[in-house]
Amino acid sequence: MALLQSKYTLQVGEKVPDFTLMGVDGKQHTLHKMDGPVLIIFMCNHCPYVIPKFERIKEIASEYREALTVIGINSNNNEAFEADNFENSVKTAEEEGFNFRYLFDASQDVARAYDAQCTPDPFLIDKDHNLYYHGRLDDNISTSEGCNEKEMEAAIEKMLAGEESPEPRPSQGCSIKWND
Repeated sequence: MALLQSKYTLQVGEKVPDFTLMGVDGKQHTLHKMDGPVLIIFMCNHCPYVIPKFERIKEIASEYREALTVIGINSNNNEAFEADNFENSVKTAEEEGFNFRYLFDASQDVARAYDAQCTPDPFLIDKDHNLYYHGRLDDNISTSEGCNEKEMEAAIEKMLAGEESPEPRPSQGCSIKWND
């Protein structure tokens, strides 16, 4: 499986695209109706780079639950990859005990608007819904354990302290499986 690095199309300080997506909770979720900072992670149910990060994402959601909203977005081609269809997204969220919003982007319009490239591909958004940081979760792409730098937590702390965005390090993982 080829390892892909994310690109930087959205620029730090730029307003991020709004969206409304169905969540595995059966509700519609609209980004710009959410108050405060948001961490969006483009992810899926089957990627060998995402699965080991489920625990890290849940840790971030738990640790920062009062300060920001964490959202996972599954944009993978769900017809070609049955593991990533809506029903399996619901099942994965339940089995893994996701404590964050998990949304379904069947049209892939949101992934394209953000120019997301891989899974996982995190975007940290400030309280005004401007891009603060686009980069990887940590320096260990294959597990949540054994990392030397928890880069996303460091970026969150800097954002919450009103500091300048850190230099991004491209996120790495499997390519998003596009419909076309």
